[in-house]
Amino acid sequence: MKQNKYDEAGFFAKYSAMPRSTGGLEAAGEWSTFRSLLPDLHGKRVLDLGCGFGWHCRYARGQHAESVVGIDLSEKMLERARVMTDDPGIEYRRGAIEDIRFAAGEFDVVISSLAIHYVERFDLLCREVQHCLRPGGSFVLSVEHPIYTALAAQDWHYGPDGAKLHWPLDHYHDEGPREARFLEDDVIKYHRNIATYLNTLINSGFTVTKLSELQPTPEMLEQYAAWHEELRRPMFLLLSAVRN
Repeated sequence: MKQNKYDEAGFFAKYSAMPRSTGGLEAAGEWSTFRSLLPDLHGKRVLDLGCGFGWHCRYARGQHAESVVGIDLSEKMLERARVMTDDPGIEYRRGAIEDIRFAAGEFDVVISSLAIHYVERFDLLCREVQHCLRPGGSFVLSVEHPIYTALAAQDWHYGPDGAKLHWPLDHYHDEGPREARFLEDDVIKYHRNIATYLNTLINSGFTVTKLSELQPTPEMLEQYAAWHEELRRPMFLLLSAVRN
């Protein structure tokens, strides 16, 4: 199922007001960890799946990537990305992540930030990424953590006084779609457990080189009080892998 909520005016307006939409990568709490998983981008051909406003595309070029292709299904996202980009080395293309088709070995690095949990068939996507990466190329991705996606409610269990008592975990091994609320709207996300993420990458011809469940740093806790909740349950899963 391919969703395009971001081209709905109300949804896009609410997304555009989020801190990570106005402040860029430095306003995204997981960015420093995601950046640490990236290889040296100098001279590399980069593909960004679910590029949104193009923040990662522009970062890659800032690190002297040879070229960057950004893919997104939302025309509104791509319009904003093009307005914010003045660089012939970046090409934005409209399309679903599930539909990518590139030549063998066309890229050195493939990245995807918080988009793949909207993709139903992770196995098919991994095959396409493996195909379009050169041998030794890197695949770096972030998704919502399976502990976060297991229940569609994606919310705490509250006490009588409204205190957040614990994060409920159920149906963890029941993989598949979840109708979740995001920006006051219903969206479909796909829950997979950690083993599925890792084994699918391995079975698709990758070596997993690093995994992070994003434990907040003291700096993150000092900057944003909300990050203290992430000490109680992980919200993000980040992975880096290399094509065999």
